[in-house]
Amino acid sequence: MSIYLDGMEVGRLQTLVGQAGGDDPLAALEALAAARRELERLEEVQVRRARVASASWASIATALGVSRQAVHQRFRLSRWCDR
Repeated sequence: MSIYLDGMEVGRLQTLVGQAGGDDPLAALEALAAARRELERLEEVQVRRARVASASWASIATALGVSRQAVHQRFRLSRWCDR
């Protein structure tokens, strides 16, 4: 049974992470780049969901381990977040 995380099969993300530890450094870098893109997309989705649920920028920043200013600057103009 496949598990999906907002449109991406979790197994695919696990595969990318596994490939990142491989012996071929170029293939590992490609896998890392793909995993990073997917994780950034998932992070944006979760920030959007948090804002829709009325979470403050400060609480989102705490969850991400960054400053409120950093999270607000990064996501405030996102097509999914309020301005």
